[in-house]
Amino acid sequence: MRTDLPTKIFLKDYTPPAYLIDTVEMTVRLDPTATLVSTTLAVRPHPYAASKQPLILDGDELELVSVALNDTLLGQAEYTLTETSLTIPDVPSDSFSLTIETQLSPSTNKKLMGLYQSSGTYCTQCEAEGFRRITFFPDRPDVMSIYTVRIEADAETCPVLLSNGNLVETGALPDGNHFATWHDPHPKPSYLFALVGGALGRVADSFTTASGREIELGIYVEPGNEARCAYAMDALKRSMRWDEEAFGREYDLYVFNIVAVSDFNMGAMENKGLNIFNDKYVLADPETATDTDFANIEAIIAHEYFHNWTGNRITCRDWFQLCLKEGLTVFRDQEFSSDMRSRAVKRIEDVKRLRAQQFPEDAGPLAHPVRPSSYVEINNFYTATVYEKGAEICRMIKTIIGADAFQRGMDIYFEKNDNTAATVEDFIASFEEASREDLSQVMLWYEQSGTPTVTVQVEHSSEGLTLSIRQDIAATPGQDQKQPVPIPLRLGLVGADGSEQTLSTDVPLIDGNTFVLRDLEGSLTLANVKDGSVPSVLRGFSAPIRLDIGLTDRDRTHLATYDSDPFNRWEAIQSIASTSIIEAIRGRQTLNEVKVTALGSAFEAVMANDTLDDAFKALAISLPSETDLALQIAKDVDPDAIHATREALKTQLRLMLRDQIVSLLEKLTDDHEYTPDAEGSGKRALKNGMLALITDASAPGDVDRIVETYKSATNMTDRMAALSLATHVLSPDVADPLLADFYDRFEDNHLVIDKWFTVQATNPQPGRFETIKLLTDHEAFSWDTPNRVRSVFGAFAMANPTQFHAPDAAGYAFVADAIIKLDGINPQVAARLTTAFRSWRSLEQNRREKAVTELKRVADTANLSRDVQDLCERSLAG
Repeated sequence: MRTDLPTKIFLKDYTPPAYLIDTVEMTVRLDPTATLVSTTLAVRPHPYAASKQPLILDGDELELVSVALNDTLLGQAEYTLTETSLTIPDVPSDSFSLTIETQLSPSTNKKLMGLYQSSGTYCTQCEAEGFRRITFFPDRPDVMSIYTVRIEADAETCPVLLSNGNLVETGALPDGNHFATWHDPHPKPSYLFALVGGALGRVADSFTTASGREIELGIYVEPGNEARCAYAMDALKRSMRWDEEAFGREYDLYVFNIVAVSDFNMGAMENKGLNIFNDKYVLADPETATDTDFANIEAIIAHEYFHNWTGNRITCRDWFQLCLKEGLTVFRDQEFSSDMRSRAVKRIEDVKRLRAQQFPEDAGPLAHPVRPSSYVEINNFYTATVYEKGAEICRMIKTIIGADAFQRGMDIYFEKNDNTAATVEDFIASFEEASREDLSQVMLWYEQSGTPTVTVQVEHSSEGLTLSIRQDIAATPGQDQKQPVPIPLRLGLVGADGSEQTLSTDVPLIDGNTFVLRDLEGSLTLANVKDGSVPSVLRGFSAPIRLDIGLTDRDRTHLATYDSDPFNRWEAIQSIASTSIIEAIRGRQTLNEVKVTALGSAFEAVMANDTLDDAFKALAISLPSETDLALQIAKDVDPDAIHATREALKTQLRLMLRDQIVSLLEKLTDDHEYTPDAEGSGKRALKNGMLALITDASAPGDVDRIVETYKSATNMTDRMAALSLATHVLSPDVADPLLADFYDRFEDNHLVIDKWFTVQATNPQPGRFETIKLLTDHEAFSWDTPNRVRSVFGAFAMANPTQFHAPDAAGYAFVADAIIKLDGINPQVAARLTTAFRSWRSLEQNRREKAVTELKRVADTANLSRDVQDLCERSLAG
C-alpha cells in the first residue's frame, strides 16, 4: 500500500485561525471553461493570535490570475503558490484588504466540488472543503463572514442567477449579459456559500411567519419539471411552520430558494437561503415516484431547512464537531416526520436504518466516535455514525432530562450560540444549565466508538421480578478500553392477559418507566408482578444498543401478540424470525417447526388486528434483512446460507398464510385517488408486503397476479413492487418483457431509469451476475453521474449480498474495478463505494481472503485519491 497519506489532523491540536475575514465581496463572471472570480476579503488578525503570522489561504486546482494587498498588485516573489495553498508572508499587523482573481473551468469539473455544471446549469457544492476550489480562502468553519456576491452571465443561457441571502440589485450589461447581486446579512463559514446560474423553471409560493413577515419561496428545476415540485413545496411550508411551533425558530431572510440539479454528490446541501438538492429529493408525482420517494423528499426538505438554525445560524467550530449540526438536525427531521406521519412506524424505520447502516460501521474497521478524535479526509466522516447515532444521542438526552428541560436547553443553546461556531461541549452545557444535572457522562457517547451490548437477566423470586443488567462495549480501532455510558432503558410489563401492568420498583424511574444504567452493572426489582407477566425492555428503542435479554420463546410470542409498545412488538416478531434462521444456519439443520408456527401465528394476529396501522402491519410481516442477519451472526458469515435459509422460512410462511393473505388482498384493492400520506402509503406497503410473502414462481396464478399488478398499476409504488418481484423471484421469461416495457415507458425520466438499473443490480437469482455486469454497457449508463453510478454499484454492493459476496470473488472484483475507475472521475463517489468492504472481517474464510485481495488491489492503485486511500488504509489496518 502507499505510505504517502497526509498527516492526520487531531481534535486536540485545534487552534483558532490566525486571521478572520469580516466581509467577502465576490464578482463571478460565468463561463463554461473560463469563469473569472474576483474576491475581495476584509482581513484582520484574530484577537487571540499569539503573534504576527503569514497569511495562509487554502486552494485546490485553482488558476491564480492576480493577488492585490490593499489594492497593490503583488509580484510572484511576494507570495508562495502551491497546489493546495497561497501564502503571503508579509501582511500588515492590523486590518487589510486582499483581492484575489482566479479562473475556473466548471464544465470539466467532474468531481462536483466547488463550481461545476450540471446539465448546463452552474451550481456549487462547498461542504466540506469545496470553496477552496473557487477562490483562495481560509476554508474552515470557524471563519465566518458577511458575503456580498455579484454574478454576471449571458442573459439568454443563464437568465436565473442566485446566491445566498437577499437579492439587492439586478441589471443589464453590454453584449447580452446581465447581473444579479445578493447580500447575506448573516455571517457564515465558506462551506455554506452557494451560487447557481442557468435556464431554470421556477415554482413560486410564499410563507407568512409567526411574526407576520412574508417570505418569498422558490423551487428552481430544469424546465418541464415544474409540475413535479408540488409535494416538495408543501413539505417546505410544513417544515417552516413546524420549526416555529416545535422549536420556536422563525426564518430570518426574505427569500428562501431551492435548486434541484441532476448531478450532485450528496442528497442536498443547506447553504444559507439557497438549498441545492439532488433532484431525486425534490421531483415527485404518483406516476414516477414511490411512497418511499415522497417520504424521503418530505424528510430531506425538512432536514435542510432545519439546518437554517442548527448548522447555519449556529455552525460547528471545526469538522470534528460535525455531529453538532448533522446529528441534531437528523433528530429534528425525525421528529418532524413522526408528527407528519405515524410516530411508531417512523421510529421502527429509523431503527432499521440505524441497524443497517450504523451498526455495521461500529462493528468493523471503519468504526469511529460520533465526534472523531482525528481524520485524514473529512469527506469520509459524513457517516451513519455522525448522522444517525448522533441523532440517537440527542434523543437519549431528551429521555434522561425530560421533554421540558430538553426544550429549555434548546432555547438556551440557540440564545447563547447564535451566529457562532460552537462545540459539542457548548451543546451539552445548555442542557446542564436547563436541567441542573451533570451530563458529563453523556460525552462518552460522543467520544467512544462501538455499539454497547446490554445483557439483561430476568429472575423471578418471592420479592418480584429482578432485572440484572450489564453493559459491554467491544474494542474498536484505537479504543481498546471503554468506560460505561449512560443507557436509558424504557421499561414495561405485559400481563398474562395482555394488559399493561403498573411498574413498582425499588429504584426511581424517569417518567415512571425509564431506568438509566450508568455503571457497568445495575439491577432493579419489579414488585407485585402477576404470574405470567413478561418484561418489555428498551421500549421505543430508547438507546442505540444491542439488547441480549433472557426471554423464552413463549415470552417473545407473548410480546409479539400483546405488547402495547409498537417498537417492542415489532422487535419481538423480528426476534422470533431471526432466531429461527440463525439457529438453523448454525446447527446446519432445517428450520424449527415450533418457531416457524409461532412466527406464522404472530403474522396472522397482526394482519387480523384492525386496530393496527397498515404501515405497522407491513413492517411486522417483513422478515429481517439478510444484512441484519449477517450482523447478528457476526462471525464466519456465509451470505448464501443466510439467503437460502431466509427463503426457506418465507416458503413455509407462504404455505401457512396463503389463504388468509389472498383473502386480505382482495379487500385491499386500492380504488381511491393516490395520496402519499401515511394512510395511503400504509395500505400499499401492506398489500405489496403480502404479495412478496406469498408469491411462488412455480405457481401460474402467482405469476399472472404479478404481471397483472404491474400492467394495471396506477402509481410507481405498485409498479415498482411488481417489477421487483418479477425480476427477483420470477423467471427471466416473465421479468425481461416487463423490464423492457418499463424502460420504454420512462426512458426520458432519469430518476425513474435509476430505479430500472437498481432493480436489476439487486437481482439475487443465480446466473444473473453477467446481466448485471452488462448494465454498465447500456447507453443510459454514465460514469459521470453519481445517481446512475449508485443505482448500479451502490445497489449491487449494499443490497445484493449473495451476488456481491459470490464465492468466486467476481462480485468483489466488479466493485473494486468500479472504485478504481471512479476514483479518477469523482473520488467522493468512489470512497462511498469503498465502504462496501467494511465488513470483510465477519465473513467466512474463503470470502474473507478474497475480499481482502480485492481491497488491497484498490489500495495499491497508483495515484489513488486521498478519499479512497484513507478508507483502504483504515479498512485493512489491524
